[in-house]
Amino acid sequence: MSGSKRDLPEMVVANAGPLISLAAIGKLDLLKALFEQILIPQAVYDEVVMHGEGEPGSLEVREAEWLRAAQVQDRLAVDLLRETLDAGESEAIVLAQELNARYVLLDDRLARRKARLIGLRMTGTLGILLMARKAGLISAVRPFLDELRQTDFRMSDRVYQEVLLKAGEA
Repeated sequence: MSGSKRDLPEMVVANAGPLISLAAIGKLDLLKALFEQILIPQAVYDEVVMHGEGEPGSLEVREAEWLRAAQVQDRLAVDLLRETLDAGESEAIVLAQELNARYVLLDDRLARRKARLIGLRMTGTLGILLMARKAGLISAVRPFLDELRQTDFRMSDRVYQEVLLKAGEA
């Protein structure tokens, strides 16, 4: 990967999970380094900053001037997704579709399944770590995987080993 941001995906929409998880391991700034524009729907901002006050990610997201909150236009689509997903996941998926975002950042399995069904490209916390490793922003993913295991982030042993294999650290 070259050092030019022009070679990076234009825009991504993030859900709360990856923001919180990356903040918990001190790596929220990887998003800024990897992507030109990171948007978060209002529901995600509210979840992380307002309702999550004092929790990992709250202060970091509130102070990250490079993160922009955006409003979803298609409320009906959000309401339909709300039958099975939370507000942040629903808004992130709809916003990513509305803006033709390069990726939607999601960790939740059901949310990822819904996003895939409507044709969105997605990645999550682990994918961000792999992208950062490939871009030379971090020298190894293993220490961050180990840190994530000390948080509320859920990752099976199989997924842990798969990520290490993809990173060339198995």
